[in-house]
Amino acid sequence: MSTNPTAEAQTTATLGVTPKDAAAVILLRAGTDSANPEVFWVRRSERMAFLGGFHAFPGGQLDALDAETPVENCEDPEAGAMIACAARELFEEINVLIARGAEVLTKGQRASLLDDLESERMTFPQLLRHYGLHLDATDFTFVGRWVTPPFSPRRFDTWFFLAHCPAKQEPHVTGDAELDAGEWTKAEEAIARWQRSEVITVPPVLHALKTLAEGLTENLTERFLSVSQAHGVPVRRIEFRPGFICFPVRTPTKPPATHTNCYLVGSQEIVIIDPASPDEEEQQALASCVDDLLGEGRKIREIILTHLHPDHIGGVNALVQHLGGRVSVAAHQLTAEALDGSIRVDRFIEDEEIIELEGEPRLSLRAMHTPGHARGHLCFYEEATGALITGDNIVGLGSVLIDPPEGNMRDYMRSLERLRTLPHLTVLFGAHGPAIGNPRVKIDEYIAHRTEREAKILAAVREGADTPAEIVARVYTDVHPKAHAMAERAVLAHLEKLEADNLVALRDDGCYIANDTNPSAS
Repeated sequence: MSTNPTAEAQTTATLGVTPKDAAAVILLRAGTDSANPEVFWVRRSERMAFLGGFHAFPGGQLDALDAETPVENCEDPEAGAMIACAARELFEEINVLIARGAEVLTKGQRASLLDDLESERMTFPQLLRHYGLHLDATDFTFVGRWVTPPFSPRRFDTWFFLAHCPAKQEPHVTGDAELDAGEWTKAEEAIARWQRSEVITVPPVLHALKTLAEGLTENLTERFLSVSQAHGVPVRRIEFRPGFICFPVRTPTKPPATHTNCYLVGSQEIVIIDPASPDEEEQQALASCVDDLLGEGRKIREIILTHLHPDHIGGVNALVQHLGGRVSVAAHQLTAEALDGSIRVDRFIEDEEIIELEGEPRLSLRAMHTPGHARGHLCFYEEATGALITGDNIVGLGSVLIDPPEGNMRDYMRSLERLRTLPHLTVLFGAHGPAIGNPRVKIDEYIAHRTEREAKILAAVREGADTPAEIVARVYTDVHPKAHAMAERAVLAHLEKLEADNLVALRDDGCYIANDTNPSAS
C-alpha cells in the first residue's frame, strides 16, 4: 500500500505548523445488512480547544511507545507503529480492543486492562505481552492519510484504518475530557444529519461516510483512496457545513496565523466573503475554486468584505478582474470610505440587512454591524443553520487585536455580547483557523479573557503603572517580549475603555491614573 505523502503534500506541509503523526479508526459492525454496515463515530467535547463539538472517528496522536508494539504481518515499521497507535487509541477512547486473543476476555477483564493502561501501571506493549495478546495488521485496512490544512493551529498527518468491531465488544464513551458522546450510525444517516446542519465534521470524515454510503462493494479501498487528499495533499476547499465553503489563502496576516479564510456561501447563488490574498498564486487557486463552482451551475451574486484590513481585501481586485468586472463588491459604509481609491465598493451593507441566497438549502444571511476590531466590521448570521461568519471578531487561531483608533474595546465587548445572545448558534466561521463547533463556550472564553485582562490592567494602574509599556511589563507576563509592542496597543484599547467608563483618567503628561486615586476626579 502507498502511504507516503506526495511531493506536493510535503511542500505544503512546510507552511504553518508541522503536522504530528496520528491515527484514526473507522469502526464498522455488520448489523442486519452486511453490505451496508454501521459505523461508530464520536462527538468531541466542547471543552476541547481543537475541533471542540466536531463529530469524528476515534483516534489520536502517535505515542513514542507505539513503535515498540509488535504488529504481526507488517514489514513496514512506520505502518506498524501507526496500527499500534490506532489500536491503542481505540481502546483508550471507546474501550474496544482489537487484538488477537482478546476474544476470551470478559467485559470486566477489558475494563481492568484499560484501568492498567490509564493508570500507567502498564504501557500498551507491556499490557499486550502480559495478557498474551498481539496485534495483527490484517485486522486494520489502510484507507488514507490526510493532512490537516496549514491554516490550523494544530495539524496532524492522520492515517485512517477500517476495522470491524470484535464480537461481544460494545464501544463505550466515558464522557471524559476529550469526548462527549459516541454512537453507531448508518453512513447515509450521518450524511443526512450533516446535510441538515445538525452536526459539523471535517473533510476526511465526510469523505469516509460518503464512501461507506456507496456500500461495501468491490474496490472499497480504492474508492477511499480515489482523492488526492487521501494521499497527504491538504484540502483547499473545505465544506464544514452544506453551503458554507471555507477556502484558506496565504496572507501577510499577524502571527500565529498564516492564512485568512475566504468563505463561499450558498448552494446555488453564492457570495464570496473576503477574497484576501495579495499573492498571485493564491489568487489563482481561489479563482480556480470559483470557476469550479461556476462549472457546477452556481452563480456569483457579489463579493462581500467583513472589514478593511489588508489580510482580508488583498485579492478583491484580482477576483473582480478574473470575473470580467461583472461582479459587484459590498461592504459597510465605513469600510467603503476607508478603502476609497483602492477598492471600488458598489453598495453599502446596513446593520440587520438580510441577504437571501437561492438554492437548496436556501440560506438567509443577516448582516450585523459589529464594530470593535474595525469600525465597519460586519458579521453574518444564518439562523436556520445556526452558522455565524465572524470575520476577525472571533477566530479559530490566536487572539483578536483591538488596535486604536480603528479598534475600540468598548465597541468590541458590546459586539461580543450581541453575538452571544443570538438564539441558535451552532458553529462559528472565523477568518483565521478552523471552524469553531463550540460557539457559546468560545464567546464566553473571549468575554472572560478580556474582562480578566481589563481587571489586571486597572489593578496595575492603581498600583502606579501609568503607561502602556509599564502595564504590559506587569500584566502580560505570559506574552513573549517580541509581542510586547502589539500588547501595548491592546492595553491602550483597554485604557480608552476604562477612561470611557470613568475608571481611569488621562493626565496632561500622557500618563494614566485610576480615578479612585485621583483627588481631582469628580
